[in-house]
Amino acid sequence: MLPNTRREFFADVGRGMLVATLGPAVAADLGLSKAFAEDGTGKLSFGELDPLASLMQDTAPDKLLPILVEKLKSGTDLRALVTAGALANAREFGGRHYEGYHTFMALAPAYEMSREMPEDQRALPVLKVLYRNSTHMHGKGGRKNEELHPVEPIAVPEGKIAGEVIRDAARNNDRKTAEGVFATVAKGKPADAFDELQYFVHDDVNVHRVVLAWRAWMMLDFTGPEQAHTLLRQSVLFACREHGNKPTGGVQALLTKLLDDYKLVGRKAGTKAVDDKWVEDLSRVVYGEGRDKAAQAVAAALAEGIAPSAIAEAICLAANTLLLRDPGRRQADGAKYVGSVHGDSVGVHASDAANAWRNIAKVSNQRNSVASLIVGAYHTAGQNGGQLKDPYPLAAQLEKVQTKDPADLLRQAESAIKNQDQALAAALVSRYGELGQPARPIFDLMLRYGVSEDGALHAEKYYRTVTEEFAAMRPAFRWRQLVALARVTASEYGKPAPGYDEAKKLLKV
Repeated sequence: MLPNTRREFFADVGRGMLVATLGPAVAADLGLSKAFAEDGTGKLSFGELDPLASLMQDTAPDKLLPILVEKLKSGTDLRALVTAGALANAREFGGRHYEGYHTFMALAPAYEMSREMPEDQRALPVLKVLYRNSTHMHGKGGRKNEELHPVEPIAVPEGKIAGEVIRDAARNNDRKTAEGVFATVAKGKPADAFDELQYFVHDDVNVHRVVLAWRAWMMLDFTGPEQAHTLLRQSVLFACREHGNKPTGGVQALLTKLLDDYKLVGRKAGTKAVDDKWVEDLSRVVYGEGRDKAAQAVAAALAEGIAPSAIAEAICLAANTLLLRDPGRRQADGAKYVGSVHGDSVGVHASDAANAWRNIAKVSNQRNSVASLIVGAYHTAGQNGGQLKDPYPLAAQLEKVQTKDPADLLRQAESAIKNQDQALAAALVSRYGELGQPARPIFDLMLRYGVSEDGALHAEKYYRTVTEEFAAMRPAFRWRQLVALARVTASEYGKPAPGYDEAKKLLKV
């Protein structure tokens, strides 16, 4: 269950979720209070957790899993493996490596997946992602080529807003200034540092910019707030990518205008309830009316006092529609065949991004909360070119579903997944939901293949997106999330995840 506010989140983090899991003595021994620690050699260190993080950076994937399974057997907690893996990934890649930051973003979702699995299988999704982590870290060269090192703080220029200084430096790929000013900001409260990040998270509509920022924030639930600098600076360096395109400034100019026109900064969040039709209508604007109109519609709704949760739901529903109307990949790309929708498809990317915008809006300060919803609508909109006329489930496929027996529907859905029949899998799951059946058996089915299949870097994040959105959405819309997940699961079936079979053998499951 996600916390509802930034205050609630840090109430948990401040107590230390890791402390609750490992015990206060062990957590203290991990040295997690050293946010800017050095080991005397210009290297970033994580105290007692550093040997495990270094092991993950330096051990080849074909050697790693037996070591990790032995650690689990000897009492190392699964959360500790995730924590070490995330810190190792951040130190190695620093948010500047495509496969690297995708793997970082998958770690917390993999842990959440593990909590839904039978006890003897819980390590599987985590080991799968840690294997991937090792593959990319080892391929990059391990600790000798790591990206993050201790950084010297730079004072915020007098009269300037730190977030704007960092944003402008990132636009110019001025890593020294961006990192130095953020290091100064990160010495304060993590929540304040996260708010300063939003100035450049809002500066572009790149999906990885927003999802990386959100997943780095959520990883503090594992590491504690003392590691905020290490985790959040990944977003700074992502924005400083040397070969990335500079933001056009379009979204920033529109955001500034809308905040001013509707007098949204400093306005208390609204509580006005709306019905299903209102949410559906706004989602259609976001889906089909273009980016400027989508952003303006959200700004107007905020000014009207509509509850932010309802606005966020409409944005997430529009992103879900992008997946349900996706015609599929037009050209094959490795294991992603023509017609596939898993991996970096428009719908998966849009859904993960909308989920991140919704969550950032919940934990940010007032200005960034409204800004995130406006930019989230802008980001989700403008992507419906060439989409299908009708969304999944298609009427022709629904007509093929004759049974109303829940067990039979589950069996047929699994068969459709194994046949990579996206349309039929979506229709079967839709019919199952129409019958008022519990969602858990469907989640269990999708979870099984979300863990076993490679998923082209997105299986874990997207599964977590769906579980969160299913829980957050009103009954009229939530089953659309599972229909979309069924489609993606059928699409990704057929390429087993590297390391998965080895992990099963080591765990004897």
